[in-house]
Amino acid sequence: MSRAIALWTAMYEDKAPWVDNDKVKSMNLPATIANEIARLVTLEMKSEVVGNEFLNEQYQRVIEDMREVTEYAAGKGGLIFKPYVDGDRIAVDYVQADLFFPTKYDSSGNITGCIFVDRKKKGSVIYSRLEQHELAEGGYRITNRAYKNTVGDDSLGNRIPLTAVEEWKDLSTEVFIPDIEKPLYGYFKIPITNNIDTRSPLGCSVYSRAVNLIKEADKQYSRILWEYEGSELAINAAADLFKANGELPEGKDRLYVKIDTDQEDFFKEWSPQIRDQSLFNGLNRLLQRIEFACGLAYGTLSDMQTVAKTATEIKASKQRTYSTVSDIQKSLEHALTDLVDAMNVWARLYGLGSSGEYEVSFEWDDSLAMDMDTEYNLMLREVSAGILKPEYYLKRRYGVTDEQLREMMPEPFDDGVGDDE
Repeated sequence: MSRAIALWTAMYEDKAPWVDNDKVKSMNLPATIANEIARLVTLEMKSEVVGNEFLNEQYQRVIEDMREVTEYAAGKGGLIFKPYVDGDRIAVDYVQADLFFPTKYDSSGNITGCIFVDRKKKGSVIYSRLEQHELAEGGYRITNRAYKNTVGDDSLGNRIPLTAVEEWKDLSTEVFIPDIEKPLYGYFKIPITNNIDTRSPLGCSVYSRAVNLIKEADKQYSRILWEYEGSELAINAAADLFKANGELPEGKDRLYVKIDTDQEDFFKEWSPQIRDQSLFNGLNRLLQRIEFACGLAYGTLSDMQTVAKTATEIKASKQRTYSTVSDIQKSLEHALTDLVDAMNVWARLYGLGSSGEYEVSFEWDDSLAMDMDTEYNLMLREVSAGILKPEYYLKRRYGVTDEQLREMMPEPFDDGVGDDE
């Protein structure tokens, strides 16, 4: 599983193993796919902690980062929200999939033990800290171990005291917190069935099932670039018309290509026909296959001119994106709820904020799920039937404020007929 995560990470960072920038160039599809899914998942997202002002204040700082965090999770298969106390506030680490390793999980696949890796490089020396969390009998145990690597390989190196690193000197080697029943972090798992390691509780990248397709798309894209470069206008000219050093021309001078001939002043134009149409069609088909494998609607990456055009086809294609986004939103809700619960534990232990009942609320954009024209027509009929207030319809339809709404509403109609006295 670690090799798969390393591959997804390399692809996200535009460092896929098949890209060499000479023969195969990158379309940067992995980051594009992760970004688009993150955009759709967090579009108009609203979430707050109701009933605890202190927790909500800390939590809103996390919500501000949610699009970026979701993109990392989408690209690498998951991410852990790990809160910790920082002075009089609660900060949250966003631990990406290549920097944590599950050690225990329950029968439902929930991670109950995990090691987090923190690395610092100072010159040629790499310092690593392993922070292990695990549910134990009667409570929760956190241990810290530090290591020093001076040889530059992938090993941890030799164990050293935490005090050897300035940033870690105040950390405890081991802490046991009694009466804790769930992990002090929230795991945001991308809800794609793990077909790489079916025994692993870890999620998979949104493009995990499109790796080979993305590779072929990069190769096809490179063919297109070469087609344009290789078919540039050139003029074949006799060798004695060039510089004596025998070097091939570069830049705009590439227009002239040297040939060996005895004919004087021999020129011949070379301008082959570009095969761009067939190459672009092939690339477009690959992009559509990638869209399907990643749970995206046709036209997200591919050319809109060649995808489904009927209302039924568009609706079916759009439904695929909605299902993908909806599943990820549910997983994000679960992770953020666990995060708030963990934040509440730390707040209670350090006497921060107030205690009491609280609830985490979520509100998502539903434009992916709904045909808005159909929805507005239905609401308009409900207004006409007297079962929905016109004010609600206008606010929903135009997204106006209360003040703007008052300006939009018509003046009460006076028919000139008064009540009999």
